[in-house]
Amino acid sequence: MSSSERTAIAAVAWGSNRLDIFGLGTDHQMFHKAWTGSAWAPSQTAWEPLGGIFSSEPEAETWAANRLDIFGLGTDSQMFHKAWTGSAWAPSQTGWEPLGGIFSSLPAVASWGSNRLDIFGLGTDHQMFHKWWNGAWRPSQTDWQPLGGIFTSPPAVVAWGSNRLDIFGLGTDSQMFHKAWTGSAWAPSQTGWEPLGGKFSSPPAVVAWGPNRLDIFGLGTDSQMYHKWWNGSAWGPSQTGWQPLGGIFTSPPAVASWGPNRLDIFGLGTDHQMFHKAWTGSAWAPSQTGWEPLGGIFSSPPAVVAWGPNRLDIFGLGTDSQMFHKWWNGSAWGPSQTDWQPLGGIFAHP
Repeated sequence: MSSSERTAIAAVAWGSNRLDIFGLGTDHQMFHKAWTGSAWAPSQTAWEPLGGIFSSEPEAETWAANRLDIFGLGTDSQMFHKAWTGSAWAPSQTGWEPLGGIFSSLPAVASWGSNRLDIFGLGTDHQMFHKWWNGAWRPSQTDWQPLGGIFTSPPAVVAWGSNRLDIFGLGTDSQMFHKAWTGSAWAPSQTGWEPLGGKFSSPPAVVAWGPNRLDIFGLGTDSQMYHKWWNGSAWGPSQTGWQPLGGIFTSPPAVASWGPNRLDIFGLGTDHQMFHKAWTGSAWAPSQTGWEPLGGIFSSPPAVVAWGPNRLDIFGLGTDSQMFHKWWNGSAWGPSQTDWQPLGGIFAHP
């Protein structure tokens, strides 16, 4: 897979036992399905149409119970947005709000508080651009804040606390770069970026399991998984070093955390089967370089979400372009270790 490819699926949870999944149909319209706590809606294999014609995979975020915000690039490479307000889709069931810009990468979005969204994407000059919502769009409805850099991968962003953001991307030398919003300023500067070393063939994946903690993953040029962490005072294993986690992967990683000092990472092997590794708080399981097989044959990178302690939900597109689902309930994988639940649909790979 190319360094610009990420999952064709967006999955998000706004509360316990709630899931919302998005993907693009073969007509490049956005489609949606929800797990309501007892059933899939509109049904296990049916999907709700949300309109639009998109040239990028979706990105979704939630900043409150019963609130969803979805983003994607239109055929003009402009950013578009739709929200679920708790009772209806806005601006309408099939309408989308234009947010301006001309982008060469799919968006990345994070929320660090109620009524707050931060969206990032690469412009046609491969510079990073940023827009935020704090009750209104800033710097304006259609303008974007330039953040410098020249990138070859879509961005990854995470918020580990109020008024804090960390953004990652690959430079033209395939090295990882990082920038942070500290609450009052961009560090190292508005257009400067901190080098983190490595040489990567996939976009980064990042997660935060607590205040002042970050874990970043990516595939090296040997297709092995690599890991770096921020512990509040320093990068580990070093500023430019990375921890090898083994495996040979054909998809970018997906990562989630369901509790303090817990990480779960997923990726597709050379047989396109799903593989999994977990950080249990003291060690990697099944081992530092070993991976657990989860079955399936997939044509898209995975998407993963955690809606509570010891709960994971993983999604991917099968070779028939249908959506498939697996879950961890704290004691076992469902529907089984290597089986997957079919969720219907026929989805596009923009």
